[in-house]
Amino acid sequence: MHRLLGTLRTLRAARHRSGDEGMVTAFVVIFALALVLVAGLVVDGGRLLSEHRQTGNLADSAARAGAQAISEDAVRNGSAVVLDEGAAEAAACAFLTRADHACDGSTTFANAVGNRVDVTVHGTVDLLLLPGGSQSLSAEGSACVAIGIDQATSVC
Repeated sequence: MHRLLGTLRTLRAARHRSGDEGMVTAFVVIFALALVLVAGLVVDGGRLLSEHRQTGNLADSAARAGAQAISEDAVRNGSAVVLDEGAAEAAACAFLTRADHACDGSTTFANAVGNRVDVTVHGTVDLLLLPGGSQSLSAEGSACVAIGIDQATSVC
């Protein structure tokens, strides 16, 4: 019995001298950090993709709203350019303002030339888990006036 206790003490002493006491703690810390990083990629990456899609949809919708500003006089006269450019830009900006992205002329704006309306929308996404604070993104949308069925793609 005395010999068994001596062997157990020798094994415990050998285990404490091997230097493996903190290995589990370091592994857990590194694994937890990697898990938080992956969660940040999932959460913040998903938010970025969603906001980019919404910003693109907003730009396309504002451009379509602007392309509806047709000049009645130009249509009656048979003009090739039937879009009222000033009214188209105003309609697109009004649409953006209702969506809380007012036209400021530098980052979010609408431009109408000929029968085409181009809209650029900028936005930001605040990152929740990843470092960096916030990410900016932009999207562009365009719409054209379609005259009849057969000229729908050839006008722009």
